[in-house]
Amino acid sequence: MKNFLLACLLTGSAFTLFTPVAFAQQSGMPIPGQEPVLTSICMTCHGAYGQGNPVVGGPRLAGMQAWYLKNQLESFRNGWRGMEKDYLPAYEMRETASALTETDINQLMVMLEAWDAEPAPDTITGDVSKGAELYQQCVACHGADAMGNELLAAPALAGQNDWYLLSQLKLFKSGYRGSHPEDIFGLRMQVVLPLLNNEQDMQDVLAYINSID
Repeated sequence: MKNFLLACLLTGSAFTLFTPVAFAQQSGMPIPGQEPVLTSICMTCHGAYGQGNPVVGGPRLAGMQAWYLKNQLESFRNGWRGMEKDYLPAYEMRETASALTETDINQLMVMLEAWDAEPAPDTITGDVSKGAELYQQCVACHGADAMGNELLAAPALAGQNDWYLLSQLKLFKSGYRGSHPEDIFGLRMQVVLPLLNNEQDMQDVLAYINSID
């Protein structure tokens, strides 16, 4: 029914009905029958409903902003992320993204945006009060509500898998992520990470993010 309603495009004072294929071509959505092929690429590591998979390190995709996901896919495809063979999840993502066309990526964004977004369960505990203090360094980009800022290419943190965010903070800290000279937004994270002295600081920040309503 949702697809049917979307297919009713208002033109002038009347509705024009399109067949599913015609609507897909008109709107840039995937042509029916192509969705399973594309989404299966993501489901293997990110879960059948985009909920994330800690076993293979695939984060939650459902609910993440399409602009950020597209940005990251392009970063993998450009080689800014995933060049380190000893960090398998990112290396495999680079291999997967390199095979995607721009059309593939745009179609994936349409499908992923349609997935229902459920906040990820909390798995990390820490000192929320200390985390609130440390998070003040993050507010300028990620927002007081941790919902991100597209203009700054800063993704939403609230509702994401905290175990994944911890792994990414460690990667930024180690230089495995964000050190490519063309990754200007990653380089910005490199500037902030020294303020988190150790893993406990990271856990405290994530505990605070988990506490944000």
